[in-house]
Amino acid sequence: MRNVPPAEYPIEIDFPDIEPYRTGNTRIDWITCFESGKAGPHVMISALVHGNEPCGAVALEWLFRKNVLPTKGKLSLGFLNIAAYQAFDPTDPNASRFLAEDFNRLWDISTLDGDRQSRELTRARDVRPWIETVDFLLDLHSMQQLQPPLMMAGPLAKGRAFAREIGMPSHVVSDPGHKAGKRMRDFEGLGDPASAKNALLFEAGQHWEAEAGPRSIEVALRFLHVLGVVDPDFGADFLSSRRLPPKQHFIEVTGPVTIKSDSFTFAEDYRGMEVLAEAGTLIGHDGDEPVVTPYDDCVLIMPSRRLWQGQTAVRLGKMVS
Repeated sequence: MRNVPPAEYPIEIDFPDIEPYRTGNTRIDWITCFESGKAGPHVMISALVHGNEPCGAVALEWLFRKNVLPTKGKLSLGFLNIAAYQAFDPTDPNASRFLAEDFNRLWDISTLDGDRQSRELTRARDVRPWIETVDFLLDLHSMQQLQPPLMMAGPLAKGRAFAREIGMPSHVVSDPGHKAGKRMRDFEGLGDPASAKNALLFEAGQHWEAEAGPRSIEVALRFLHVLGVVDPDFGADFLSSRRLPPKQHFIEVTGPVTIKSDSFTFAEDYRGMEVLAEAGTLIGHDGDEPVVTPYDDCVLIMPSRRLWQGQTAVRLGKMVS
């Protein structure tokens, strides 16, 4: 990997030992499925799409330890980019986001069916048949910078409606993804407005902050309860220990700033969720070209420190409610 940003935050979160969940029962390593024997949707919670984001693994381990079982349909719990997770080095914690390429930019048919080869593509092709059977997906992630958690609801009305049902966190982002490639949450029916399938991607906060794990457990429980696939009492004690979710605010992404040159720099040390009041405010430079806000009250969403050509430097959004 090139241009790996240095670590800026302490590691406050434990990285679970997921070896007990390697074999599962699906013939796909690291994916376990619980079947209720009753009609209902196939619901999946996924973790470790990026190897240095342990909060999802914390949530899945919690569900395993609490013996989660669906009351209808079936529930899958999946750890995905295992090789990157196993490569995590606390002295260089940003390096194991992925090994060869971003697992969460591979989810279009032409890429999955193409000739390109990598560790991440091999794993994506292995799990693809299972993902194709999923009706409702919650994909658990975290962020480079210390900022409030975000729900990435995708560009469709069905994603925004689903986020409203979950009721957390306070900021919901409606976005089309990245020019570098399609996310798993947008794969096939999950990202098709004509399909009843639906998906959400939860950003639990900074990768290694202690609270990222409990937030991931909470959103997983709310996801399962909204879909009615677990007993109403399951996880009730945990949920009662959490603060009531604040009012949600919805942000519409008008577009990503995709880096065109070999040199992108920000004008300020942006961390995310800054609101720049005036159109034309300088955000940074893409090579010699200034990048400015296209409208008033522009929200900067998840500014990146992985600043190389073809990647997203930052997403620009408007508060819509």
